[in-house]
Amino acid sequence: MARTKAKDHNEKRDHILKTAAQVFATEGLARASMSQVAKACGISKANIYHYYDSKDDLLFDILDSYLKSLRDQIVAVPVNADDPVEELKSMLGTILIAYQGMDAEHKIQTEGISLLPEDQQIILKGHQREMVQRLNRILLSVEPEILEKDRGMLHATTMSVFGMINWYYMWNKTADKEARLKYANLVAKLTVNGVRGLDDM
Repeated sequence: MARTKAKDHNEKRDHILKTAAQVFATEGLARASMSQVAKACGISKANIYHYYDSKDDLLFDILDSYLKSLRDQIVAVPVNADDPVEELKSMLGTILIAYQGMDAEHKIQTEGISLLPEDQQIILKGHQREMVQRLNRILLSVEPEILEKDRGMLHATTMSVFGMINWYYMWNKTADKEARLKYANLVAKLTVNGVRGLDDM
C-alpha cells in the first residue's frame, strides 16, 4: 500500500527547503550534511529521509523551487512592445523584489547546479534560459535591426543587465521595495539608452 501524505506535508517540505538552503549557504555544500539540516529543522534525520533520498535530491528541490518561482514571475510580466522601457522596468523590479529573503537560495545556485546529475542540471539551466530569453525579447524590441544581426552583442547586453541586478542584490540586501524599484528604473533607462546607441559603435 502506498504511503499517504500527511496533511501538513507541503508545509513541512517548505520548512525543510528554506532551512536547508540556510545550512547549505552557511556551511558550504561540500561540508553540509543531512544531519545538520535535520538538527536545524528540529526533526530527526530519519524524518528528513522521509522527504528526500539524498542531499542531492534536497539541493535539486531547493534550486528547482527557487528558479521556477523566479522564472514564473519574470515570464508573467506583461509584454509592452510599445514601451520597452516600462516593460524592462517591470521585469527588473520583479526580479529585485523576488530576490528579497532568498539570499541563501541565490548564493548556492552558482555552485550547486554543477554538482547535480546532468539530467537535473538540464532542468535548472532550462529555467535560467527562459529568463534570459524573456530579457532578450525586450532588448530586441528596443533595437531589432542591430541586435537581430549580432546575437553575440545581444547575449553580452542581456548578461550585463543581469550582472547589474545581481551586483545590487549582493551589496544592497537590506534595501526596501522602493529602493529596489528605483534601481530597476535606473538600470532600465541605462540599458535602453545604451542599446539605442549601439549603432554608433
